[in-house]
Amino acid sequence: MKFIDEFRDPLKAQSLIREIRDLVGQIELCKRRPIGIMEVCGGHTHTIFRYGVNKMLPDEVEFIHGPGCPVCVLPRGRVDDCVALAQRPDVIMTTFGDAMRVTGSKKSLLQAKAEGADVRMVYSPLDALKLAKAHPDREVVFLALGFETTMPSTAFTVLQAQREGISNFSLFCNHITIIPTIKAVLDSPDLQVDAFLGPGHVSMVIGTEPYRFIAERYRKPIVIAGFEPLDILQSVWMVLKQMADGRCEVENQYRRVVPDVGNAQALEAIQTVFELREFFEWRGLGSIDYSGVRMKAPFAGYDAERKFEMPNIKIADPTSCQCGEVLKGVIKPPQCKVFGTSCTPENPLGALMVSTEGACAAYYNYGWIDRESIKPAKVSA
Repeated sequence: MKFIDEFRDPLKAQSLIREIRDLVGQIELCKRRPIGIMEVCGGHTHTIFRYGVNKMLPDEVEFIHGPGCPVCVLPRGRVDDCVALAQRPDVIMTTFGDAMRVTGSKKSLLQAKAEGADVRMVYSPLDALKLAKAHPDREVVFLALGFETTMPSTAFTVLQAQREGISNFSLFCNHITIIPTIKAVLDSPDLQVDAFLGPGHVSMVIGTEPYRFIAERYRKPIVIAGFEPLDILQSVWMVLKQMADGRCEVENQYRRVVPDVGNAQALEAIQTVFELREFFEWRGLGSIDYSGVRMKAPFAGYDAERKFEMPNIKIADPTSCQCGEVLKGVIKPPQCKVFGTSCTPENPLGALMVSTEGACAAYYNYGWIDRESIKPAKVSA
């Protein structure tokens, strides 16, 4: 297939759904309970609900929404650090649009901007670097976040800044890595996951080999999936086919984009600029060892955490927020006490309501929730 509309063909979708129903009848587990398939990437969650893929599947197949939205898992304390930086008169704070709406313990970057801070939305770190060139008398800080998908562009920007000798540019680095995250989910004592749809964009960079431990050590099938409706349906079929055959393997449905070996240039740039942190805090999941990255010593001049003093205080989420349970598949978003009342896309209280890729935002926008039946809940601090 060459065109987008071919990946949304209803006749092909119907054919795949029939085959999925046939496979479900061959899997013994389905006679006892639904099969839980975690889509790791928030982009997959968005597709599933936007196109109603979850409604097409038999009741024996259930999607579990993973921690694949990097904007959503930015901790409140790190947001407070961003706000503190933005409020410095010598700083221009830059970031992506969704990140401006993430709320810290008191306010978001968007609210800080409304109060006078110089916060600007950019489409890439290179835009931030251009601002640094245009404003040599100001410090330009880029809030860097995302999995390995966005890490290469950040790394290449730092390398370019170094080559050009631009000293008034720095990163507040919140990049995170996918493999320790999946391992943390797999090691969770209340795990509800039987298989995975692997993240397509991350895999474009890291390839398929890093996921092998999921199949070999944890005995869970994983299929790297694309982002169109037929991609999701075919990937579900591939997962169920593995289970029906008694196999646990890493398979690549998204071969038109994802090479098995990944992207060598992107990986080299990441390894040149970044190193793993011993600990990194995730909103909704807590601290996950070696899941975040920081800048290596040769690039300390571009590290905002070394360049500026920041509060660096850990702030817990409100006790009424149940994002951690949603991320681990223990509950669905509408089962959260504050879903759709105190927590909405316009006023996000929880991590997963912030970005359009967050599971709670996807449910709210596309999940056909009866909002009239949602009763207000008291929010605990």
